[in-house]
Amino acid sequence: MALLTVRNVETYYGPIMAIRGVSLEVDDGGIVTVLGANGAGKTTVLKTVCGAMDPRKGAVDFDGRDITGLDPDRVAQLGVGHVPEGREVFPFLTVEENLVVGAFSRKRADFSDDLEMVYGYFPALADRRKQPGGFLSGGEQQMLAIGRALMLRPRLMLLDEPSLGLAPTLAREIAGIVARLRSEQRMAILLVEQNARMALDISDYGYVMETGRIVMEDTCERLKNATDIQEFYLGMKDRGVRGRRRWKQRKTWR
Repeated sequence: MALLTVRNVETYYGPIMAIRGVSLEVDDGGIVTVLGANGAGKTTVLKTVCGAMDPRKGAVDFDGRDITGLDPDRVAQLGVGHVPEGREVFPFLTVEENLVVGAFSRKRADFSDDLEMVYGYFPALADRRKQPGGFLSGGEQQMLAIGRALMLRPRLMLLDEPSLGLAPTLAREIAGIVARLRSEQRMAILLVEQNARMALDISDYGYVMETGRIVMEDTCERLKNATDIQEFYLGMKDRGVRGRRRWKQRKTWR
């Protein structure tokens, strides 16, 4: 059953259309990835879902409710957590203060159980709980950004480029934690990634975006076997009869 449904959404930056008639679904407890190059419109999709940008056309439904155009704080209260690209931690707040900020919409005085849950997923944060967020490494800041969203206890997590700028080892660690969140917390995840291999390995279903529109969709197993995905996103180039790489091959979805 779909927890999130995006229907024919168009969103603009001023006069420029950033996403063009985008439709997608995320099942309750599923992981869906959106692949695409820089500028494809992936981040705009997440901003439209979380309420940071209002679409001019189309609708966004979450858990059977129309949330199109709601303010971001209201969308968060309904159970949608957002981890933006670039982490955006509060540099002068401690790690623990950053985490508590993530629970702003929850009416509760004691968040100790939630903090321990986050520290269980990210032990490095527990060791640095009193340090300012700006003193953390890039990987630790990414953990902090995810942990802050977890404090909301969301039903749906929007993850924007969680592996961006991370060493391969750290990227694999983050991917493993994302997979655990689905299995252990029964959390649905909409994942935007340029690291197609990582995203396809942990997701159930995938969409491919180019120039603001969805050009391909399928299960991740089928996408991994698709010629276009292998060549243009996984770096698996075929060779021509004379041994030259066919780097000028056109994508079949054009």
